Amino acid sequence: MREAWIIDAVRSPRGRGKPGVGSLSNLHPQRCMAQVLNGLRDKTGIDPAVIEDVVLGCGTGSGDHAHDIARMSVLDAGWPISVTGVTLHRFCGSGQQAVNFAAMGVMSGQQEVVIGGGVEFMSRYSPLHANGFHANNEHLRDIRPQVPQGISADLIATLEGFTRDDVDRYAVESQTRAMKSIEDGRFNRSLIAINNLDGTLALGRDEHPRPGTTLESLKDLQPSFAKMAGMHAEGFSRPFIDMVKQVYPKAGLLNQVHHAGNSSGVVDGASAVLVVSPEFARAHGLKPRAKIRQVATAGTEPLIMLTAPAPAAQRCLDKAGMKKSDIDLWEINEAFAAVVLKFMKDLDVDHSVVNVDGGAIALGHPIGATGGMLIGTAVDQLERLDKQTALIAMCTGGGMGTATIIERM
Repeated sequence: MREAWIIDAVRSPRGRGKPGVGSLSNLHPQRCMAQVLNGLRDKTGIDPAVIEDVVLGCGTGSGDHAHDIARMSVLDAGWPISVTGVTLHRFCGSGQQAVNFAAMGVMSGQQEVVIGGGVEFMSRYSPLHANGFHANNEHLRDIRPQVPQGISADLIATLEGFTRDDVDRYAVESQTRAMKSIEDGRFNRSLIAINNLDGTLALGRDEHPRPGTTLESLKDLQPSFAKMAGMHAEGFSRPFIDMVKQVYPKAGLLNQVHHAGNSSGVVDGASAVLVVSPEFARAHGLKPRAKIRQVATAGTEPLIMLTAPAPAAQRCLDKAGMKKSDIDLWEINEAFAAVVLKFMKDLDVDHSVVNVDGGAIALGHPIGATGGMLIGTAVDQLERLDKQTALIAMCTGGGMGTATIIERM
C-alpha cells in the first residue's frame, strides 16, 4: 500500500458561535470554507484544477450547512467546475473522518490528490426536526437509549471518580496552554484570516479563549446538565436520568461536574488538509510535511457515548504495528474535560504530551471542522518540537471514536 502525504494543513480562526456576537457569524459558512480552500491553494501553489475531490465533514447538514456544503464551497471559492465535493457526517469526528477518507483514497491508489477537512458555524444552526440521536425512531430509542452528551460526560466523571476539582484543573491548564500558544504565534503558520464580503478583516485570530481563567474564576459556575438530566424531553418516553439508570444501574447519583468552563466552546470555523500521493508530490514539486501512517475507528456503548477515543487509538496503533511508546505527541479532542482525563487514564499517557497547545475547552470545537484543525495542529507541533509521530483521536456521537497517526517528514 502506498503512502499518503500531507502537503499542508490550514484553518480559519475560531470565532465565537453566537449570532451577532462572533466575528464570523455574519458570514455564510460556505464563504468561510471557500476562503480556507483558497488559502490552502495559495500556500501550496496547487492548481485547483488537479484536485480530484474535496471531502468535508459537517455535523449539521441543514439550513446554511445543507445541500453538500463541500461542493458549494468549492464553487464559492471560484474553483473549476470539474472539482467535486462531498460532505460526510460522523458527528464530532466528521472532519477527521474526511481527512482519513482522503488518505484512504490516496493509499488505495484510486486518487492522487484530495482535500479533507470540514466546516461548522455553530452560530447558524437550524432545527434538525428530530428529537435526540435516535431521530424519532422509537424502536432504537428503547433498545439503545442515548442522552445528551453533557450527561454522558457527567456519567464518565461519576464512574471514573473524577471530581469537580479534577475537571476544573484540566480546564485551567487548557486555557493556560492555549493562551501561551497564541502569544507565541504557534498557530500562525496554519491560520487563514477570514474577510467580510466587503474585503475587510472579519477575524485573524482565535477569539474564544478566556485569558486569566483560574480555579477561583470557575468555582462559581453552576453545573450545566443537572437540570437537563431530570428532564422528560419531547420525543423521549422518560427522563434522561432514568435512561442512565437503566444502562448503568450501579452509577448511583450522577456527579454533576461539567459546565461551560470545562466543556468545549461553541464556535465557528473551517479547516482543510491537502493529501497527495508521493508520485503526485514529486511530479509537481510539492514538499510534504507529514505522512498519514494509519487511520481507524472504534465503537463503544452509545449512552455513555464519549469513551471511544482510547479504543480507536489502540486499534490505530495495533493496525500500524506500533506501541504507545512510539507516539511522541497526542491530540485528543476536549469535548469535555472528563473525556481527555479518561483517555489519559485508559492508555496511561502523561498530560505533558497531550494537547500541548491547549484544546477545545479554550479554543472551541466547531464540530465538523475540528478534526482537520487537530491534524494541522499536530503537524505544526511535530515540526516546532522536533518530534516524529503524533496520534489524533476524537469522541463522537453514537459512541464512536476516530483516530489518525501521522509521521513528520
